[in-house]
Amino acid sequence: MRFDPFSELSRLQDDMSRAFTRERAQRSFQPTVDIFEEKDAIVVSAELPGVRSEDVSITVENDLLTISGERKFERREDKGEWHRVESTYGTFTRSFALPKTVAADAIEANLDSGVLTVRLPKRQEAKPRKIEVKPGSGSKQIGAKA
Repeated sequence: MRFDPFSELSRLQDDMSRAFTRERAQRSFQPTVDIFEEKDAIVVSAELPGVRSEDVSITVENDLLTISGERKFERREDKGEWHRVESTYGTFTRSFALPKTVAADAIEANLDSGVLTVRLPKRQEAKPRKIEVKPGSGSKQIGAKA
C-alpha cells in the first residue's frame, strides 16, 4: 500500500471539522447587553441580529427581568452550498435583577434593526423631587416645650 499524503491531510481536515461542529453545537447564541440609566428610566439595550420580534419574550417576575428567545438558522438550499458558518444560533436567556424603583407595569420594549431596547420607567416616588421649604410662624421650635 502506498502512502498518500493527501488522504492523510483529508482525514485530518475531517477530524478537525467534526471537532469544530461539536464545539459550535455546545456554544449557543448569547446576546450582548448594555444597561444605562436616564433621569426617569433604566434602559436595557440588547443586540439581537437576525432575531424577529415574535421570537423574543420579555417577562418580569419577582423583580427579575428576563429576556429570552431564539436566533434561528435559516438554511438557504437554493442559494448555494455553505462553506463556513461562524455565526452562533439557538435559544438564549438573559436575566437581570431590577431595583425597587422600577415601575414594572409600565415597561416598554422595541426591536429595531437588530437592537432590542427595553425601557424601564422609574416609579413616580423614586424620581428626585424638590421639597419646598415654607416659612414658619416662628412660634414653635422643634424640641421646645409649650
